[in-house]
Amino acid sequence: MTTNPTSPNGAAVKDKPDTTEPIVELQGAGKAYGNVRALHGVDLAVYPSQVTCVLGDNGAGKSTLIKIISGLHQHTEGAFLIDGQAVQLSNPREALDKGIATVYQDLATVPLMPVWRNFFLGSEMTKGPWPVRRLDIARMKATADQELRHMGIILDDLDQPIGTLSGGQRQSVAIARAVYFGARVLILDEPTAALGVKQSGVVLKYIAAARDRGLGVIFITHNPHHAYMVGDHFSVLRLGTMELSAARADVSLEELTNHMAGGAELAALKHELAQVRGVDVEELPEAEDLKTPTTTAASTSTSAEGKS
Repeated sequence: MTTNPTSPNGAAVKDKPDTTEPIVELQGAGKAYGNVRALHGVDLAVYPSQVTCVLGDNGAGKSTLIKIISGLHQHTEGAFLIDGQAVQLSNPREALDKGIATVYQDLATVPLMPVWRNFFLGSEMTKGPWPVRRLDIARMKATADQELRHMGIILDDLDQPIGTLSGGQRQSVAIARAVYFGARVLILDEPTAALGVKQSGVVLKYIAAARDRGLGVIFITHNPHHAYMVGDHFSVLRLGTMELSAARADVSLEELTNHMAGGAELAALKHELAQVRGVDVEELPEAEDLKTPTTTAASTSTSAEGKS
């Protein structure tokens, strides 16, 4: 098995498939806004048929990462590669042309418009000669229904306003729309953040369905439990740098949760918390219990390189 080198910040990425090249890859990428460094030394690879989960607390750099990959902002350091070629995207249209689609939390839908109209919003099918071309409503309805069913989404009435659907259903329609319009990489920005348990389960189901259709999925979330349900690779951002980058086989849910929750800081403050009356610190981790899986991954990578 081929292994990737250790990243500049010490996180080793070792789950690169032998037979598949990444669709999108960041190599030591970073972004600075004047004197503010929002992102630094980030390595990330997105493969077909794989869910890459990017986790982090508020201010960790998740939004900046999304903006770089989706073409909203340009990186100021490192390299951004698509299909192995270095690129510098200048706008989201260029990203879409290369098969990178982003589904934001607001979903970019019009609540009072029907489901089928939202499915083709901005890319409507038309018929008839110019200059009297008109919307091909029948074909758009049939296509929307077919594509939604391919994703396992069955709606009784495509004429109902999309605002009447549940949050999970609206997310699912947005995912199906991105797949239909040729997305190869699907970026999902906190799709389960405002949803209940059942609706979150619906969205996770369609994330897995998108992966099964061969897409590379970037799942941005702050919920390690949701990430662990569908993720193949996990990257944890902290203060703009990559704190953890590990394959599913190399990290447990408990370890992922500790990294996400700042377990190292909690361990360092354990002795101080013990002075606070009424605070039970027995279940808090010790500093030595929080060794990152990337340390093991790095040593494995070095060992494998030595044998090759």
